Amino acid sequence: MGIIAGLIGFIFLVIIIALFLFAAIFMARKIGILKTPETTEGDSANSDQHIVKRYVSDLKTISDSLVFRFILIAVLIGFMMIPLSLVSDVVRERSNLYRGVLNDIASTWGQQQNLQGPALFIPYTEKFITEEVKTDKDGYERKVNKTIYKQRTAIVLPDDLNISVKLNGETRKRSLYESLVYTADLNVTGDFLRPDINSLSNHIDKIHWNRSWLALGISDTQAINKVSGLNWNNETSIDFEPGTKVVNTIASGFHAPIDLSPINSSAADTTLKYPFQLNLNINGSQGFYFTPFGKTTDVEIVSDWPHPSFQGSVLPNKHEVDSDGFEATWSVPNLARNYPQLWTLEKQQFNVNEFKAGVNLFESVSLYSQITRAIKYGMLFFTLTYITFLIFEMGIGRRLHIVQYGVIGLALSMFYLTLLSMAEHAGFFNAYISAAGIIIIMISLYAYAAIRNIKRCIIITVLLAGLYTLLYSLLKLEDYALLAGTVLLLVILAVLMVLTSNIGRDTDTGSDDKPDNGNAITTRKPSNKPVDKTGIDGLTDNPTVSAT
Repeated sequence: MGIIAGLIGFIFLVIIIALFLFAAIFMARKIGILKTPETTEGDSANSDQHIVKRYVSDLKTISDSLVFRFILIAVLIGFMMIPLSLVSDVVRERSNLYRGVLNDIASTWGQQQNLQGPALFIPYTEKFITEEVKTDKDGYERKVNKTIYKQRTAIVLPDDLNISVKLNGETRKRSLYESLVYTADLNVTGDFLRPDINSLSNHIDKIHWNRSWLALGISDTQAINKVSGLNWNNETSIDFEPGTKVVNTIASGFHAPIDLSPINSSAADTTLKYPFQLNLNINGSQGFYFTPFGKTTDVEIVSDWPHPSFQGSVLPNKHEVDSDGFEATWSVPNLARNYPQLWTLEKQQFNVNEFKAGVNLFESVSLYSQITRAIKYGMLFFTLTYITFLIFEMGIGRRLHIVQYGVIGLALSMFYLTLLSMAEHAGFFNAYISAAGIIIIMISLYAYAAIRNIKRCIIITVLLAGLYTLLYSLLKLEDYALLAGTVLLLVILAVLMVLTSNIGRDTDTGSDDKPDNGNAITTRKPSNKPVDKTGIDGLTDNPTVSAT
């Protein structure tokens, strides 16, 4: 069914082209570009028999004109966009497959990691006494005290929070595709002030200091390799347990139970600090983020990846990037976020994930994005190549057939498919050199077979090599790619203005003279043949001499 539809479409295309050509011939005759042949009375009967020959002759005249060649190039470039779009669809399909493989690798190695906390949670009980008036069966009213207990949980954020992260980039390969992942070594230190839980409510009955716990959030807990014990108050090392116990605030992570029961009067002092320290090793991919839970949060991230992309609600205060990696530091005060250091979870709801910062391990120009960018320059390359061959046509005085132009366009389209198929195995640079070399050799040999001039074919080869070199330079530019492409288009436009500046100008030096008014005298160059006197006397046109 698809073949039949394509055949019907091709027939309609041929009909449209034929109608366009006949219309062009008709208009050319009307405006005087083509002369309408004059017919005599004897030829008028046979005029219908010669109409096809006249149209063919007119078509050949139009096809030899420069304007027609430019129109032909424009039409061919439009048709060449069809195979170019097909190649673009293949690139898009392979790119989607590549992203799918990256997601599969990330799901097994580790997703993008987001560090939350740590935070301290302290449960307490509120006591509410209410009076109710009840009437007994005898009609007497009496007051009854009703006591209600409600369980609450206070969340306490650290006073000082210091996070040190070292990201070690690695490459994981599956089939043809490679994915950038990392292993992160984290050192988390800081201290908590002993909170004033009584400030949260006037109905506190009891604070359960012995049931407190510290929770640390990790977005992908399956990627945790190793976690040290929690060093609390420089005295004890406490083992962590799975889960945070507060999934509405910190969705995933782990926690450590802590007994904050006051041992003496000084332990109840709210100026007392509890220092903590822990280490963990996790896997991840794409990027690493943190939430600034501290009253002052200081973060340092060091990595061997040279292409960071700093993201989030706040950028680093200081960063250094070189070929060996990057180093970045953040210092975030609690005033930058929208939640306090102490609140009750059941009474107030805050989105602790709305403020976060971090870095993505960014690949500056991926394989498929480079090929996609190269395809966007396809129309420009078709135009430059066709104009190059048109200039050579004008130089050698020989016209290339429309089929030859089409074959050259198909060869240019095959460059992108060749580049894609080879780049997945040999890398972009090696694939680009190989694909460009193959297409340049094919077009050069084809041009030699068409024009039979080795010098001009060498020039074509050099020009094609220069075009592909220019394209590679544009693909490697990141910040200046648009500027370089715009400059190139302006240069091409200037060259076209120079080449077409004399189109339509009459090259005959006498074309500017005044028109002939009928009084001009025409002279002839004297002939070297002997003159017949008799012919001059006008006695006869072909005089004969008789013997007497």
